[in-house]
Amino acid sequence: MSIYDLKPRFQALLRPLVGRLAAAGVTANQVTLAACAISLAVAAMVWFGAANPVVFLLIPLWMLARMALNAVDGMLAREFGQKSALGAYLNEITDVMADAALYFPFALLAGSSMELIVLVIVLSAVSELTGTVAVMTGASRRYDGPMGKSDRAFVFGLIGLLAGLGVPLMGWLNYAWMALAVLIGLTIRNRIRRGLQEIKR
Repeated sequence: MSIYDLKPRFQALLRPLVGRLAAAGVTANQVTLAACAISLAVAAMVWFGAANPVVFLLIPLWMLARMALNAVDGMLAREFGQKSALGAYLNEITDVMADAALYFPFALLAGSSMELIVLVIVLSAVSELTGTVAVMTGASRRYDGPMGKSDRAFVFGLIGLLAGLGVPLMGWLNYAWMALAVLIGLTIRNRIRRGLQEIKR
């Protein structure tokens, strides 16, 4: 079970907005690039303002908005004839870039291990790579959990909220990063295993 499984309901809520955007001439690739640019800007603001933990409140706010934009660009592509090879590249590459940028400032929280954050970033990128490699083998793009992109957004959003509200994190934060790394490792395994199962059918 993954938060990704709730995506159809989320898309249904956004569908009226997507229709208006399409009518206004907004393209899926424009939304994808805008989401990446804003992610990098938010990450920079948090990184340079991390001395004041309140700045971490930007993370949950943006993670929610970013999830909406990620759904919007996909719906524009699928439902309004905007699918393209360039869009596929942009969608995958910008997501990995944005994730890395948004996760990295958490290394500045008191008691947080830089090495563990880097490990989470690397594993997150590998998990998305694993999902896309499945297509090369003849399977579908894999989004299996338990710790896919949406789930990671929830975890980092929650920790950002706690940090921004001044909740003490030092005693358990690195354990959270270790647990996150293990769950992402399981996600990689599941994507490989289920991708292989799919092509054997």
